[in-house]
Amino acid sequence: MSRISRRDFIKQASLASAGLMIGGMGFSTKSYARIIGSNDRINVGVVGYSDRFRSSLLPCFLNHREKLNFDMVAVSDLWSMRREAAQENLTRRLGHAVTLCRNNDELYADKNIDAVIISTADFQHAFHAREAAEAGRHIYCEKPFAETMSDNVEGRRAVENAGVVFQMGSQRRSGPNYHAANEFIRSGRFGDIVMCEMTWNVNQPGRWRRPQEVEQLREQDIDWRRFIANRPYEDYDPRKYLEYRLFWPYSSGIPGQWMAHQIDTVHWFTGLHYPRSVVANGGIYLWKDGRTNYDTMTAVFEYGPEDDPTKGFQVQYASRFTNEAGGVKEIYYSNGGELNLDTNMVTSNGYLRARDARAMGMQENKLEEFKLEGFQVETGANTGGDPLTSAHMLNWMQCVRDGNVNTNAPVEAAYDHSVACIMVTAAMRTKQYVEFDKEHQAVIAGGKVFQY
Repeated sequence: MSRISRRDFIKQASLASAGLMIGGMGFSTKSYARIIGSNDRINVGVVGYSDRFRSSLLPCFLNHREKLNFDMVAVSDLWSMRREAAQENLTRRLGHAVTLCRNNDELYADKNIDAVIISTADFQHAFHAREAAEAGRHIYCEKPFAETMSDNVEGRRAVENAGVVFQMGSQRRSGPNYHAANEFIRSGRFGDIVMCEMTWNVNQPGRWRRPQEVEQLREQDIDWRRFIANRPYEDYDPRKYLEYRLFWPYSSGIPGQWMAHQIDTVHWFTGLHYPRSVVANGGIYLWKDGRTNYDTMTAVFEYGPEDDPTKGFQVQYASRFTNEAGGVKEIYYSNGGELNLDTNMVTSNGYLRARDARAMGMQENKLEEFKLEGFQVETGANTGGDPLTSAHMLNWMQCVRDGNVNTNAPVEAAYDHSVACIMVTAAMRTKQYVEFDKEHQAVIAGGKVFQY
């Protein structure tokens, strides 16, 4: 690959990550009606005053608030204690008080709110995105988008029908190195992907635990029925309210929290929307604290074009909470080498040497080495106002300002990563071979539709 091409990749990726490479406005009839003038303030509401919102989304929003003339004016949260904390923190950070809403009905009754940031429990994201879309609000939504196919289908349909600006919180899609990787793979210079290895390992027994808050939570201070939303009713449980990532069906745990980020890059780089098949296994091998979601899991995906079953590749994904060796790894392999998104390097590692190529009547296949300039992903999932999330938030805010529905992470990407995650959940829960029925938008495990 020439030096000019490498510079072009990096330049284009940097522009895209900053939300500057609009490349065609892509208005729908409905979204065009909601274009906001450059001198008009855009008012944002918060759906869920969560740890993720406080530690990362809020700082990233504040990075760009003044330049793009945005404000944050309301918070919806079911817990009175978090509403009070939100008022104290946001008044200090914003310089003015915000409206506190006990639920989203109260939030959307305020017609001055133009957009929302959704950072609620995993199983609620698509449900809350549907509410926001039906209320005509632009949406920044944390991942995973959906943990069940019914939520996935309904959430996507609502967003597309409303024509609002939607950004999935898959912040890798705003990283210059990821844009460069996408351009390089799609250019054909990398060659066919033959394998992908992904890991995300930590040694954190307290990950997703909230023991102090569990002690503070009282049933009379929340709306439990609103919290469980469309999940089967069960009696109040403060752990499931605050530590939902540990319990199915309120979260899939590792797939929805971490794998969703990484498997999304496979869809992005290849243009493939879902796996052909998934097999997976996992268990609670060490942290036996009452959780129902696994502390260790491994999944193997097969991807390939629908019209050619002879072509394809595997993705191996593994994650554990019990030993952090290996950290975060995302490596794409071709016959000529590897693209490593941990080191941000393209190298000839493992390439086809001349002596081995001769047996097949082939030529040596060796990639030229170069660096993908950009940000490195931190092992900690909820890092502060990190540059990836800041660039991603900027992209959404700029698209809302311009009325451009073509964000870096549109609702189609949210739907696709949810399909992959739900397939993994089905494989682990049923111990069956899993496929996707595109026609009926259903995950099939062992020949049966997977129902949680």
